[in-house]
Amino acid sequence: MKIFFYAAALALIALSIQSTCHAQTKVRESMIVSTEWLAKHLDDDNLVLLQVGDKKEYDAAHIPGAQYIQTSDISTPRGTGLILELPPVDQLKATFEKFGVTDKSRIIVYFGKEWVTPTSRVYFTLDYLGLGDRASILDGGLPARTAEKRAVTADVKPARPGSFTPHPNPQLVVDATWVKSNISKPGVAILDARDAKFYTGADAGSMPRAGHIPSAKSIPFSTLVEDSNKFKSPEALRALFNTAGVKPKDSVATYCHIGQQASLLYFVAKYLGYDAHLYDGSFQDWSNRAELPVEKSETTNAVKPN
Repeated sequence: MKIFFYAAALALIALSIQSTCHAQTKVRESMIVSTEWLAKHLDDDNLVLLQVGDKKEYDAAHIPGAQYIQTSDISTPRGTGLILELPPVDQLKATFEKFGVTDKSRIIVYFGKEWVTPTSRVYFTLDYLGLGDRASILDGGLPARTAEKRAVTADVKPARPGSFTPHPNPQLVVDATWVKSNISKPGVAILDARDAKFYTGADAGSMPRAGHIPSAKSIPFSTLVEDSNKFKSPEALRALFNTAGVKPKDSVATYCHIGQQASLLYFVAKYLGYDAHLYDGSFQDWSNRAELPVEKSETTNAVKPN
């Protein structure tokens, strides 16, 4: 009898630990919406649709009611800062109010054709402004909708200007000082979203130095979506993080070349329940600072899952 109660107690403890770990990494399902969800909510009064991509493609076909947004709308003007750097909050407020955003809006961002990372950059910007809980990405974008023969239009209807109160969260954005102080720090995972050849240093791209930030692990942005550009399953995405050695309680900081590809890795990290941050300056900032260390490697240094 004692053996039975002992075994039962161990089982309860194991179940409790499993449940706790699951709660710590709970998937934020509302961050991704399906074409079916959108079809049911397309006529909602508080819906704001933002299409990302080529302007000519938007002009030719977009989801009824959608407004066109581009990354230049949400970044500092060229020549006045880093490429794609977050601009002042007042500029962002004016931009999104122009598209009809209010404090009650439900915002869906989608790409016209394959522009997945600029779409996640728009989401990140909304999240920074305190609108992340009201914003989502349409899984598969416009191609997923047109594949189902759902209605699109070339008619452009100007948005009714909105008004909202920004609640910027600067903690979502980290800088070189923060990254340097957290290199190899337990509980912090620095993640490189670039293609493997840039991570290893085989290709410097347009950067002055080739390689990656020391202790950073590689999760290329392209591994996060299927060939259809729909997101991989939560299980498949979590496996990528596990393979990179990311632990459930880790704070995650993502970077890439200029902060665009990293926004997709940021999005997925948050979606999976991690405490997510983005190094906005990314490697364009880091590699230009000669005093900061850069490493090269033959592989992506992936850690095999337990």
